[in-house]
Amino acid sequence: QSCFLLFIYLTYVFMQVVMDNGILQVTLSNPEGIVTEIQYNGIDNVLEVLNDESNRGYWDLVWGDASIRGLFDVKRVNQLIASWKHSFSLYSVKHLCWIKGTTFKVIMESEEQVELSFARTWDPSLQGKLVPLNIDKRFVMLRGSSGFYSYAIYEHMEGWPDFNLGETRITFKLRKDKFRYMAISDNRQRIMPMPDDRLPSRSTVLGYQEAVLLVNPINPDLKGEVDDKYQYSCDNKDNRVHGWISFDPPVGFWKITPSDEFRSGGPVKQNLTSHVGPTTLAMFLSGHYAGDDLVPKIRNGEPWKKVFGPVFIYLNSVWSGDDPLWLWQDAKQQMLIEVQSWPYCFPASEEFLKSDQRGNVSGRLLVQDWYICDDYISAYGAYVGLAPPGDVGSWQRECKDYQFWTRADLDGYFSINNVWPGEYNLYAWVPGFIGDYKYDIILTVTSGCEVDLGDLVFEPPRAGPTLWEIGIPDRSAAEFFVPDPNPMYINKLYVNHPDKLSLGSMACGRDMQNYILMKTLFTLWAAVTIEPTGSLLRFPGAMHCLSLSHSLSHTHTQKKIFSNI
Repeated sequence: QSCFLLFIYLTYVFMQVVMDNGILQVTLSNPEGIVTEIQYNGIDNVLEVLNDESNRGYWDLVWGDASIRGLFDVKRVNQLIASWKHSFSLYSVKHLCWIKGTTFKVIMESEEQVELSFARTWDPSLQGKLVPLNIDKRFVMLRGSSGFYSYAIYEHMEGWPDFNLGETRITFKLRKDKFRYMAISDNRQRIMPMPDDRLPSRSTVLGYQEAVLLVNPINPDLKGEVDDKYQYSCDNKDNRVHGWISFDPPVGFWKITPSDEFRSGGPVKQNLTSHVGPTTLAMFLSGHYAGDDLVPKIRNGEPWKKVFGPVFIYLNSVWSGDDPLWLWQDAKQQMLIEVQSWPYCFPASEEFLKSDQRGNVSGRLLVQDWYICDDYISAYGAYVGLAPPGDVGSWQRECKDYQFWTRADLDGYFSINNVWPGEYNLYAWVPGFIGDYKYDIILTVTSGCEVDLGDLVFEPPRAGPTLWEIGIPDRSAAEFFVPDPNPMYINKLYVNHPDKLSLGSMACGRDMQNYILMKTLFTLWAAVTIEPTGSLLRFPGAMHCLSLSHSLSHTHTQKKIFSNI
């Protein structure tokens, strides 16, 4: 389509502005900066036309001052009043208010790019009514691109009131009559319930309002299932692309996040993705699964500024008759293109640093564990990251600034590229080894710098030889048995899911409960002796032995160690 495109149109309608590159048209309210309409591939609006225009595509946040938490900004007041009591403590309805742009400005308009700004400034007269932030929302459209970008600059000036920022995100609500199929990963995609199925006449609320049992869904195949948006959460490191597919016409709507640098909590922090609505989220900050520790707290009038995004909203289509599920494969390919293009060169704001304004840090991580090997072990697959200075593992609670993570290669070498200038500690953990690593020297990254740390050595905590181990210490529970749920409360997506570990697979085809029981009884019965070298664990009569010899390579960390019965 782009070969027929000469330039991008920017047109103005009453209280609206339209970006059009010949592939799609994006309409935003002026000066609020709410996405009200997206025209693509013959669909006059992929966003939910039954919703108020303010409830289709928007940035929002949850905030509170030092004494009040849970103030929801940008959302519709009538929605909040109806649902607030379920989620937050609210002291006064006056704290419910819109965050919307009060000034509109064309930042760039050329044949190659349009960038729009919808900004709002804070002043003391708004104290207690609006979050004390200057917010500048940006929307960017490029020539030949089947989508658009959005990012925002949040700034708290020195001396302004203290506050907590509980959550911020971008939300898109799509047409329920079109988008029925949701995809988060290769093995997490399905036909989804309709939003109407969550109404009291069609469902029963379970332990909390987000989880409902579908008792009379529009699609009878979904009867008896549980719908819960938290069942579709995803680690930051895996949360690159997700979205929805319409089968008629075959169109995909995808949120692509090319970097985690502006997200909180590090690579294994879980966040929401897409869920019944149909809704697609770009989560930047949230306390989900962590609570107050991951709520940024701006205190003592400190200055604070952060750029969230850009994220890419990608739309794609196939010819009629082609398999619509190809749209997911195409979205994954587009995600790789966006990741390889990071950091983007096109954002016009000086607050978003380009590649030549950032620095790089490299090195090699080795593991020293004398019970496994006399020599150093390369930290293959280690997660290595830069985050603000703190204690060991503090990156998991860090939520105010930026983090930069990578994986070590087969030999333990790592390179963390495109790091914002500033001071950092280097943190790491190695799958298969317990404990966290921290490089104690604070690193100063400057524009254009190349910092080579050389060889770093991680010594996992150990009080003696490994006697018994269940699971792999890799910050997941993948090897642990989770019993089947009550058949009355299931999500069919996760029945016989490949990530689900069965009793058989845990015990090599034997009953795991009997296996653990026999092992426990045998261990209690046996007089266990350990050779002084710590290299061999023997049971009386040499009937059973568990080798912990130095012949084990670092790949032992990917296996659970059991003696034979």
